[in-house]
Order: sequence, then C-alpha cells, then structure tokens
Amino acid sequence: MGDILSEKVVKRSVSIAGHTTSVSLEAPFWTALQRLAKAEKRSLAALIADIDERRGTNLSSALRLYVLQSLQKD
Repeated sequence: MGDILSEKVVKRSVSIAGHTTSVSLEAPFWTALQRLAKAEKRSLAALIADIDERRGTNLSSALRLYVLQSLQKD
C-alpha cells in the first residue's frame, strides 16, 4: 500500500434491506470491512446492514467509525 493519505475513494453498490445504495469509502476501509466480516463469519453485505441499522450518522461515516472502533479493541 502506498501513501494512505492519497488513497482514492471507491464507490460500491450495496443491498440493504432490499434496497440498493451506493457507498463511497477509501480502498483501505473496504479491505478492513471485508476482513472484519470474514472474522465474524458473515458476508460483507450482512455486516454493512447491521451497521446501517445502528448508525447515527451517514453510512460512509458509520462504516469508517466501525473500522476505527474495531482497531481500538485490538
């Protein structure tokens, strides 16, 4: 991975509760979310749906905060 401060935003479509929405995150956040989902033995879509249900901010921010929170637990 190069300079993390120059990472480009990657937009992906995700299905949440039967609706498709676009989420924009930097590539390292997508990688971290995929690893967390795998560690929790569930799909990335299921993890995102769970975070979406509990969020108090926009989805992209909630996903970033989830990754940060998981890093602080370690």
